[in-house]
Amino acid sequence: MIKEFKEFITGGNVIEFAVAVIMAGAIGGVVKGFVDNIVMPFVGYFTGGTDFSQKKIILTEAVVDATGKVTTPENAIMWGNWVNAIVNLLIVGLVMFLIVKAYNKTKKKEEPAPEAPAGPTQEELLTQIRDLLKK
Repeated sequence: MIKEFKEFITGGNVIEFAVAVIMAGAIGGVVKGFVDNIVMPFVGYFTGGTDFSQKKIILTEAVVDATGKVTTPENAIMWGNWVNAIVNLLIVGLVMFLIVKAYNKTKKKEEPAPEAPAGPTQEELLTQIRDLLKK
């Protein structure tokens, strides 16, 4: 296992991994903006103007005093944000799949090593031994 780790460290894979992490973060931000600002409003348009980021199940209502100040905030399950996160995940997964697929196409395929020349067969060796013994 240590040998594989050393190969991982020295083989340039760390650089590739670092670039992948940075790219995933950047792509994640772009996709989150795309989902929040383009995809979900488009979906909301076809669902009657629904804003999924505001969808929630209220467990306990907020408590407000006489001045209008919230003394106890509401407790709610924000399932709309979860839907946005799932759409975000699907799009990030698709983008990363396409990037990895394109990267793998650019990698040069390793050519198989040429086969070592085959030595004499067992029958040829026995024939040579027989011939040597006859002399």
